[in-house]
Amino acid sequence: MSTPVPPVAVTGVTGAIGGAVARHLADAGLPQRLLARTPARAPELPGASVHEVAYGDHAASLAALTGVSTLLMVSAAEDEHRLAQHVAFVDAAAEAGVRHIVYTSFQGAAPDATFTLARDHHATEERIRASGMAWTFLRDAFYIDFVSQLVGEDGVIRGPAGEGRVAAVTRADVAEVAATILRDPAAHAGAAYELTGPEALTMAEIAATVADAQGRVVTYRDETLDEARASRAVWQAPEWQVDAWISTYTAMAAGEMAHVSGDVERVLGRPATSLAAFLAAEG
Repeated sequence: MSTPVPPVAVTGVTGAIGGAVARHLADAGLPQRLLARTPARAPELPGASVHEVAYGDHAASLAALTGVSTLLMVSAAEDEHRLAQHVAFVDAAAEAGVRHIVYTSFQGAAPDATFTLARDHHATEERIRASGMAWTFLRDAFYIDFVSQLVGEDGVIRGPAGEGRVAAVTRADVAEVAATILRDPAAHAGAAYELTGPEALTMAEIAATVADAQGRVVTYRDETLDEARASRAVWQAPEWQVDAWISTYTAMAAGEMAHVSGDVERVLGRPATSLAAFLAAEG
């Protein structure tokens, strides 16, 4: 009589990455527990049960994770209190007996990272390291999927990135890497993968690539910090959020997003998707 395979828990299943990972695992026939703040929005997949869980809810997290061997922890939505939510969830996972946690972090995660939210990712990684669980970190670069959203209504990308470069990656590549690791987590224990695209582009080159793909004029305007803050004032966002937006560009200017890694290809056996290829497929 065969021993039942412990389910894999996947968070963020109502989002692009978690949802794609869950679909990959369903296709592979793996049993899953899908954790979602809004269960009604979770995908309906064979072999999957859905559990209502918010990262800060200790009791719900503990109940959903008990009996789980491997967990994909997709970082929570950007929030002023995201680190506290992450810490609570990591602690609950350890208490529930999870043996291996795969966490979606950020390229260049460090306590002194220019991109403010990368500091929270570093702190989350440290909490996971101290938990006693085996771990694998997916340090994702900036997502290619968001590039078109950087273009204003006037066809201009604005930000203080200077001539800095960014090795952006597609969310689909990240999801496929995560699903591959979750099918054989022991082979990736203790690894920190830097998931980037195949090239590092300046914002001017990104603008030109978008213009070519979409058949319109798109340009890049390098801003000063004061100009960047003024151009984003229309959104009336909280200070921490504005700092995060602007520091995305200043991290590029500082060279902290320029490194091109071969980790996507090493895990998947194929090259990472380029911006031009992504835009062509997007139509």
